[in-house]
Amino acid sequence: MNWILLFIAGLFEVMFAACLGKAKETTGNEAYLWYLGFFISLTISMLLLIKVTQVLPIGTSYAIWTGIGAVGTVLIGIFFFKEPADFWRLFFLSTLILSIVGLKSVSH
Repeated sequence: MNWILLFIAGLFEVMFAACLGKAKETTGNEAYLWYLGFFISLTISMLLLIKVTQVLPIGTSYAIWTGIGAVGTVLIGIFFFKEPADFWRLFFLSTLILSIVGLKSVSH
């Protein structure tokens, strides 16, 4: 269950990064709503991370959390913010994914 919560925490990290990107593109009240989404997502992500680190190793948990956030944020950037998807970017993204899977597989 804690691994699932860690994955969800990583997804909320992706959400708060996406909200920052959308807030940058908007103005006025709409930007404030995106910032509100950022703070809500950030809070949920951190609370879930705190919860899972009470059971799972802190180093592994943090690395997986940031890895999920990094992979998800890059994918959001490619698909929604028109960021480049060249060979090297995708290559290193895949090595990051393999590292996350590897950390999960060797953790107790």
